[in-house]
Amino acid sequence: MSRIKEAFKNGKAFIPFITCGDPDLETTAAVVREAVKNGADLIELGIPFSDPTAEGPVIQAANIRALSGGVKTDKVFELVRGLRKDVEVPMVFMTYANVVFSYGAEKFISTCAEIGIDGLILPDIPYEEKDEFLPLCRKYGVDLISLIAPTSKNRVGMIAKEAEGFIYLVSSLGVTGVRSEITTNLEEIVRIIRENTDVPCAIGFGISTPAQAKKMADLSDGAIVGSAIIKLLAEHGKNAPAYVGAYVKEMKNALI
Repeated sequence: MSRIKEAFKNGKAFIPFITCGDPDLETTAAVVREAVKNGADLIELGIPFSDPTAEGPVIQAANIRALSGGVKTDKVFELVRGLRKDVEVPMVFMTYANVVFSYGAEKFISTCAEIGIDGLILPDIPYEEKDEFLPLCRKYGVDLISLIAPTSKNRVGMIAKEAEGFIYLVSSLGVTGVRSEITTNLEEIVRIIRENTDVPCAIGFGISTPAQAKKMADLSDGAIVGSAIIKLLAEHGKNAPAYVGAYVKEMKNALI
């Protein structure tokens, strides 16, 4: 059983997204530990990038703050090395192809394996182009996480059949961000996923309240939340860990 599967073995998974280095790497480390202490089952760590095309204004601003503070990929790797001394839940990176290419794809993915990163999410790589990274991910035992969106339509089953780790089901069209309601017919997409794979499926984009998280987790195997957490970091800065911990606890309790 891979470590990612462990995140889903005790019921519905709660997955927080955190941009590394916003406002600084020490705060990121504290936020991760508070999130885990309060029930996070898997941590999605964003490596900052100057043009994060999948992100709405909240996470874009977090990327800018982190990059302005001098966060580089090597510093994020060091952050994870430190976290892995006591954090045992699965951790995955979310970043963009250019970050991996510029670092050197093999060097990047082999380092992920070495420091204990379990999976990699690259939202700007279409399913048809994943072979640029998949052989290296398999070589080093890092799951390349597939995304399925409302626009995937007749490709849903095909993507699901080859999925590894977990499937990131994008709830809505557009970029990340808090939404008042999610209107996509997710039940139908999840049904097709279930027919084609037993890999867990978690829903993200637009989830911010316990009620939304419960609704999405009831449909799938878990809920992913990013912008609502990044807003807490933007508001509270270095004091954010306690606020994030309380928020994660509330969200995780809604899934139980």
